[in-house]
Amino acid sequence: MRIVVKIGSKVLCDPSGALNKAVLGSLAEQAADLEKSGSEVLLVSSGAVAAGQGLVNEHSCPGDPVKRRQVLAAAGQVRLMQTWQSLFAGHGLTIAQVLASKSDFQTRSHYLNMRQCIEGILEANMIPVINENDTVSVTELMFTDNDELAGLIASMVNADLLYLLSSVPGVLDDRGEVISQWDEHRHDAEALVSAGANALGRGGMHSKISTARKISALGTRVIIADGRAPGVLQPGEAETHPGTLFRAAAGATPAKRWLASADDHATGAVLVNQGAADALQDDSRLTSLLPVGIVKLEGQFQRGDVIRIIDPSGNMIGCGRAQYDHAEAQQVVGVKGEKPVIHYDYLYLVR
Repeated sequence: MRIVVKIGSKVLCDPSGALNKAVLGSLAEQAADLEKSGSEVLLVSSGAVAAGQGLVNEHSCPGDPVKRRQVLAAAGQVRLMQTWQSLFAGHGLTIAQVLASKSDFQTRSHYLNMRQCIEGILEANMIPVINENDTVSVTELMFTDNDELAGLIASMVNADLLYLLSSVPGVLDDRGEVISQWDEHRHDAEALVSAGANALGRGGMHSKISTARKISALGTRVIIADGRAPGVLQPGEAETHPGTLFRAAAGATPAKRWLASADDHATGAVLVNQGAADALQDDSRLTSLLPVGIVKLEGQFQRGDVIRIIDPSGNMIGCGRAQYDHAEAQQVVGVKGEKPVIHYDYLYLVR
């Protein structure tokens, strides 16, 4: 059983913004218990910026928001990892730091390199502790938040279970009660929760729901729960669960998992007619994108590039690897009988 645990800043920090070692200690103990029961645990840990606030002189810290975040993260990441290292050492476990940036997911070669590194850490019986590399990230290439990063990591390593831990007990309904199991047909769920970010982190409940929907559709169970609750981390096969469960759909191929993380880096787009959009979104069929269903191309893409698929309403319904370059594709737009522009095996659809 492979379990990814994302721990948000509101879980890791006390009201003053300092690392809450009691909470970290409890989560380390629970993660160690999972390891000893045979599971592989990966942590996606926020908290570097928050930890840095107690180390950097307020008056000497840069005023520019991005530079300030970089400085706080650079100082705080050391403190954060020292804390995790000390806690896991008490259980006879070793951790290994992995710092990721959004550009690491841009090309398949970088993506596979990172996956190889993480797999190697797991094979060495160590616990990967993953965080965004805030010291080199620029605004346009930052993850939305660590919920997004955790989802990408869970997809990358084909995790069985992803925990998104925060300071809330789960997704709440309009009566303030936890929704035990997500119903994909309940489209009003986002309206029941706050989408606002907080001072220490960037993620809100809307982000968690978005990540949970996307990753569960790729074949990983997701649980949104309160990271401060006793015994929140349970074996993946447990009959009961804390928080809100998003059940896993049928597993996706490695190529589709990568594409789910690569849509932000698309170099072009194809605009399709309604017939093509309907065919692609028909769950009863395995459909490639044929030239006959395309009405327009955007961007100067090359063969093998990731391109978006846009429906007549202007919505992105998926993405995939182009089997033509832009000039070749332009010659077959709307033409019947030609090979697919995107083959089903390299096509990811947004659900």
